[in-house]
Amino acid sequence: MAKTDAALWMKHSGMPAELQEMLRNMSEDELGDSFYRDLAFGTGGLRGVLGPGTNRMNVYTVARATRGLGHYLLKNSSAPSCAISCDSRIHSRDFAELAAATLAEMGVRVYLYRTLMPTPMLSFAVRDLNCTAGVMITASHNPAKFNGYKVYGADGCQITLEAAEEILGYIQKEETLVDTLPDFNAALEKGTVSYITDETIERYYACIDRLRITRCTYPLKVVYSPLNGTGNVPVREMLRRLGNIQVSVVPEQEMPDGNFPTAPYPNPEIREAMKLAIEQTVREKADMCFATDPDCDRLGAGVRRGDEVTLISGNDMGILLLDYICSHRPAGGDPVAVKTIVTTEMAVPVCARYGVELRNVLTGFKFIGEQIGMLEKQGRRDRYIFGFEESYGYLSGTDVRDKDAVNAAVLVCEMAAYYKSQGKDLLARLDELREEYGFYAQRLLTFQYEGEKGAEQMAGIMTGLRAPAEDFDEAAWQGFSRVDYLKDDTGLPSSDVLSFTLKDGRKIIVRPSGTEPKLKAYLFASGKNQQAAEAALDELEKLTNRRCRV
Repeated sequence: MAKTDAALWMKHSGMPAELQEMLRNMSEDELGDSFYRDLAFGTGGLRGVLGPGTNRMNVYTVARATRGLGHYLLKNSSAPSCAISCDSRIHSRDFAELAAATLAEMGVRVYLYRTLMPTPMLSFAVRDLNCTAGVMITASHNPAKFNGYKVYGADGCQITLEAAEEILGYIQKEETLVDTLPDFNAALEKGTVSYITDETIERYYACIDRLRITRCTYPLKVVYSPLNGTGNVPVREMLRRLGNIQVSVVPEQEMPDGNFPTAPYPNPEIREAMKLAIEQTVREKADMCFATDPDCDRLGAGVRRGDEVTLISGNDMGILLLDYICSHRPAGGDPVAVKTIVTTEMAVPVCARYGVELRNVLTGFKFIGEQIGMLEKQGRRDRYIFGFEESYGYLSGTDVRDKDAVNAAVLVCEMAAYYKSQGKDLLARLDELREEYGFYAQRLLTFQYEGEKGAEQMAGIMTGLRAPAEDFDEAAWQGFSRVDYLKDDTGLPSSDVLSFTLKDGRKIIVRPSGTEPKLKAYLFASGKNQQAAEAALDELEKLTNRRCRV
């Protein structure tokens, strides 16, 4: 079947030469993986490897998905409109312009950023321009061979499961290969596509500025890496406006480059991606360094002490920011903070200390955005003060409904300057919090399962984890409790997630990734000190490996 499909693609009129050349050089296994299914579309939109085929990101799969989105918008809105942005990835601009032209041809009003802009600025534009949808062309922090297509609703959040299913229904009715693709320049000339103006950008900057906490003016020296992505301009502009932040940018990672030549995995969660920033921080004796991923919705940071830079985990940075915000806001007002179920439980005592209601949601920042929307419908959007997830996503405002690394960069630098003015760094403040609340440790395990076979293996593992309790015969499992978010009444949307709590309180949460061919396991333990908590995690890792590794 794959060979037949590939032959049709090869013969198709107008097939880009790049895709034809790739088809000619593919092995049977590569052809099989490229055509064995349609690229999955869900609440995260599309994400996949670039190349020819129905299971790949290319102009035809993007056009098909966009036609499905267009039909959905035309059905559900009397005046449909869509804001579009893109990151620095290979073909991101091509896909963004194709999506714009496709929607415009269908009768949807389109607003497109003139240059690459971060995911949070797309979310902001949807609301600022009163659009009924948004599209962001990005694969976030994936390697260079990936690209993706994220869809946003009128609320600025990624689409709901119900919307995704309806859009998918329209997509499935569309042919993948069409004779001609719409022309972007023609749509621009007709005025059915307009560029987003500087006024929208300035309104976004003003919103970020309003979210500052102490407006500390103490000097701070930082090294910043945009990881060849979209953060370079907005992050540096906002730090310039702070006035007290001396910024040195990693030159090799400053300009947009979808090949990510010095960071094969452009993910600020991993030390490899931070390597150049760390070295420059030591060399220039900066206070700290930080990096944003290619679409600038995640931020990772490290603090220098002498010739060593200690990176701060997403959980720990979330706790630092949560405490910083809570400790400087006036008492009362029924404040609400939100975290995902796989994010540190240290947030529980911190919120209790400040009288803040803490809400837990499923993995995915769209669920945090939905909580803001719920508060907004109650006329109490002001109750929301902060949301975060362990995978380096943070948001302290309500005008954006996705994680925002521009917002995070401003808060982290201001917070670091504030504590520096008191003679301490972020690591010292984190130690103070651990002294008060105990040491909470987390560990993320990932199990890679590629292709069609890998999908079957992950499904088999999840089935095994749902086996009767007596099948868990190791001593450490005795007396465990299990929550199945797919079947149990959790009060949250149904999701393929399993949570295990051992009798000593340690926890394991397992779920398939929604965007990558991976099974993820989140391990949680606490103790009086780091040594005790890490030892508890080591035992959990052994238990998890036996259950999740094929």
